[in-house]
Amino acid sequence: MLNRDSKNLVRVINNRLRKNYRILDSFTLKDGKTTTTKTKLLDKGLDFEYITNLYTTKKGTTYYFVYDLGYLPLENDYYMIVKRE
Repeated sequence: MLNRDSKNLVRVINNRLRKNYRILDSFTLKDGKTTTTKTKLLDKGLDFEYITNLYTTKKGTTYYFVYDLGYLPLENDYYMIVKRE
């Protein structure tokens, strides 16, 4: 029973990560990036709680990644979507 519950949890998390990845991947990137609004991300169903890792630059800017696709919160509810090379 316990094992089944933990496998179920893993499946739920993996499904949410996959969905977030598909949403980020649905944006056309130009030179590895693009910008969009928080509203568009939410309308497509992005769950900001589910990421695979954080990347913080030397300047202290934090990018949120789902595998190799990430986003950076900008001003006025805009987000930059990036692909890590």
